Amino acid sequence: MMGIAGLLGGGCLTGCAPSEPTLIVSNPSDWDRTNEMVEFSYPEMVAQYDWMAEGFRIQDEAGQEIPYQRLANQQVIFPVSLKAHGKAVYKVMPGTPAPVQPVACGKHYPERLDDIAWENDKSGYRAYGPALQRTGEKAYGYDILVKNVTEPVLEQRYALELNKEARAQIAAWYKAGEKAKADSLARAISYHIDHGNGMDCYNVGPTLGGGTSALWVDSAIVYPYCYESYEIIDNGPLRFTVRLTFPPTTLKGDTAVVETRVITLDAGSHLNRTEVTYEHLSQPTEVVAGIVLHPENPDGYRYDQAKRYLAYADSTNNTQAGNGLIYVGVVFADTLQEACVDKGHVLGFSTYKPGTTFCYYWGSGWSKAGVPTMEAWCDYLTHYARCLAQPLQLNIK
Repeated sequence: MMGIAGLLGGGCLTGCAPSEPTLIVSNPSDWDRTNEMVEFSYPEMVAQYDWMAEGFRIQDEAGQEIPYQRLANQQVIFPVSLKAHGKAVYKVMPGTPAPVQPVACGKHYPERLDDIAWENDKSGYRAYGPALQRTGEKAYGYDILVKNVTEPVLEQRYALELNKEARAQIAAWYKAGEKAKADSLARAISYHIDHGNGMDCYNVGPTLGGGTSALWVDSAIVYPYCYESYEIIDNGPLRFTVRLTFPPTTLKGDTAVVETRVITLDAGSHLNRTEVTYEHLSQPTEVVAGIVLHPENPDGYRYDQAKRYLAYADSTNNTQAGNGLIYVGVVFADTLQEACVDKGHVLGFSTYKPGTTFCYYWGSGWSKAGVPTMEAWCDYLTHYARCLAQPLQLNIK
């Protein structure tokens, strides 16, 4: 959700506004911007243009309709691409917008131990829930579900993986000693096998996985466990947002410290924006965001404190299967105070102050889906951090 600019206004008070507003988006930076979300306030617009309450469309200068999404917080987002120091003009007009196919979306899967899984056109992700925690399995961090198609695929993958009839047939064949048949069907429905659109080939376990944050106390990671409750706030077509709340814990004398994360993934972005708060934490505490370093590629990491990013080339959980490389990254919204390798992770450090929000970005790319090298991945992370510092500007006339 980088590139979001505030509503700047157009200098005309209510009563002298034209019948249809014009949105002027400017790029203040020396580099091109691609598919960044810009937003405006729906209530403020309707207050000036009451007809918008009946429905509206957004068109660019060529007359092409632009997709948009009205969010739960009453903002409206739409994607913009601009050349360096470029400008684009959009018209808002009455009408029913064309249907938009979902790009960023997600779902709760109680049938798979309370997974929350979400995706966009670049990658998919998973956070683990209370049913998994009750099994005793330790999976603390975010999972990465690689994909090489732009349409949503995770719901289909879960449906195959959890198909009851297929699972019953597999069990029956194993019981009858027909191992070859059972193995073949198991592979055909497994989301750990690439059937043409990607797979789950990333290991999390008792680690921070693909970019999770955690408090750092007494030179140790205070690992979060699985979320306790969730709320899906926005569910496509252009943005997915979920709030995860974690069980209370005792920390440095503070009882009932509750962590909350608001995770947002936009169409077109490799990174999730994540806002983290710790209720009932009474004193400033170090916080880290990290990426687990797997033994298959222990030295495949990079970090740049000045450019505010961490990066890692993960060799996947089966280096002999030809599954490519998963590029994992973290970008800090503000200062990256320190970066290092410790506790089996590449870690970035910040300080959480009570009553504030720790904001950072994390996500992934795949060598089989548009991110060919570690150099390309680090360039993307560098570019992303630069764009955060110079958001696109919106003026409404």
